[in-house]
Amino acid sequence: MDSSSGLKARQARFALAGIAVAVAALLVAGGYTAATLMRDGKGQTHADADPSASAPAPTSTAVTGPVTPETGQKTILRKPTGHKDGVATGFPRSPSGGISAVVYFWEEYDWLDDEKARQQLTAVASKDSPDYVDKRVSEIRKMREALGLAPSGGIPADITFTTSVNATRATTVQAPGLPVGHVMQVWISYDRFATGPKGGRDENPLRGDMVDFIVKWQDGAWKFTDEFDALRTFPVAYEPTSRFAWNDGWVQVRHAD
Repeated sequence: MDSSSGLKARQARFALAGIAVAVAALLVAGGYTAATLMRDGKGQTHADADPSASAPAPTSTAVTGPVTPETGQKTILRKPTGHKDGVATGFPRSPSGGISAVVYFWEEYDWLDDEKARQQLTAVASKDSPDYVDKRVSEIRKMREALGLAPSGGIPADITFTTSVNATRATTVQAPGLPVGHVMQVWISYDRFATGPKGGRDENPLRGDMVDFIVKWQDGAWKFTDEFDALRTFPVAYEPTSRFAWNDGWVQVRHAD
């Protein structure tokens, strides 16, 4: 997960633009604040035979004009084969498998409930990143305090948040000592909104926020790690109609039917 100052900036913006509205306004007027889409990194649908993430594949000849994430090929997410400890499981060792693992995790992540988040993080964290879980839980508790909530606990039962990933930008991380394709960095662009009491709705949901994760193939599954943070790269901003976003590797994602 992004542990740089950029993360703190996003958390602050999220607290003001999303949580403050969703938790405070929702309780009063029944607003919303969450997200609704998903995306997977660069059209990796055809890349499963090669366990390395790459730049966007050539666009279809049916497309005219500049190729953008909106007009280009989409990534079809792999379906999980199981579900345990609050997270989807069973993704294959392939680019689309790594992308799918990240997208499903972020959409299911209890980002404001430290106890549930700890369970989820423990299930996906690499054994080689012993402090990964505690760091993320600490971030959640600090966010809760900034919002005026108790440091530990859940959210009001009548508020439901939804996170939806729109697009991903996946790249191979050349990790020392590991085979090519065993470590990936996946940036995601997502929306988040909430459903409040009495069907209240937030008219200003969080949209187009970005976060990244590094995952590595370990013990037959994609595990989240911070041991390769020094090798992270940073993308151009995701815009669905931007050819620059497409050229940088941003690809819209779709859930499998």
